[in-house]
Amino acid sequence: MHGLSLQFSAPPAARQSPAVEPADSSSTRIMPKYSIVIPVYNSANIIQKTVERVRAFFAAEALPYEIVLVNDGSKDASWPAIAALAKAHKEIIAVNLLKNYGQHNANLCGFRESTGDYVITIDDDLQNPPEEIDKLIAKAAEGYDLVIGQFESKQHSLVRRMGSRIVGWINRKVFEVRDDLILTNFRIIRRDVVDRICKDNSYAPYIPGLVLKFSSERCNVLVQHAPRAEGKSNYTPYKIARLVGTILFNHSPLPLRYSALFGFLVAAGSFLLATYFLLEAMIRGISAPGWASLVVLLSFFNGVIIMMMSIIGEYILRILREIGTQRSYEIKEIVRQ
Repeated sequence: MHGLSLQFSAPPAARQSPAVEPADSSSTRIMPKYSIVIPVYNSANIIQKTVERVRAFFAAEALPYEIVLVNDGSKDASWPAIAALAKAHKEIIAVNLLKNYGQHNANLCGFRESTGDYVITIDDDLQNPPEEIDKLIAKAAEGYDLVIGQFESKQHSLVRRMGSRIVGWINRKVFEVRDDLILTNFRIIRRDVVDRICKDNSYAPYIPGLVLKFSSERCNVLVQHAPRAEGKSNYTPYKIARLVGTILFNHSPLPLRYSALFGFLVAAGSFLLATYFLLEAMIRGISAPGWASLVVLLSFFNGVIIMMMSIIGEYILRILREIGTQRSYEIKEIVRQ
């Protein structure tokens, strides 16, 4: 996500093309089918252009495909727009979620509705040019089960770029991603990995983490990143903060470990401070303690306890959500031919 240059390692010699040999052992091969999953949010004015360019690419390449459009509770006319597309073209499926559940839930819904041998995820705003899909497909044909587009030059806003850097750093810490693997939303995923992801029943799924969890052969490929064709990014500082919280509390014990470490450091400091006062009392005699120092110490240690209890409470709340029966999203309507 940072636009860093990469050195790609050569794929193992045992890797094979994703094309499947037919049973009659003839020289022809069965072409894999590709599912393009596009979460849609307030994109009524741009989604048709996005779909047209995706369809044009696959028509030019003569590749089997389907497009799964998932309306994530848009407040504009996005649903009527994608429903009309699904009615007009048999290769398009339109899914209308009950309300806004977030991009990751929309992607997961699209995965479960897809049928392709490979799933490709792109944004709805044409910042991922559909013509760049051929680079993902070519790299996946070498045997990788996850290929992620690395943008040569990112065209996001400053807030989005800063948020991407923070999320990228957290991803490397939480999911133990090597530094030279860049995560973006423009990727191709092999079917077996998608099937594993679809079995996940997390209340708050995080797609980049799930694709890393359930894949083994991963790489980047350089792709173009276009300026947003219309409107502005839906990623606000609040949504970025929510995403960071989801990654940390749903997929990592890091906050608990760091808070425990901080608690131990405070306890060690308190022990040293108590030792100092004890020795001072023994050497110089006992003096009346001041109210100010007592209040400061009590406030500090009580604050530490409250902080640690809050972090533990956050984990408990999310555990209750995970073991509950509530689904992470609900489908209101599906349109397909």
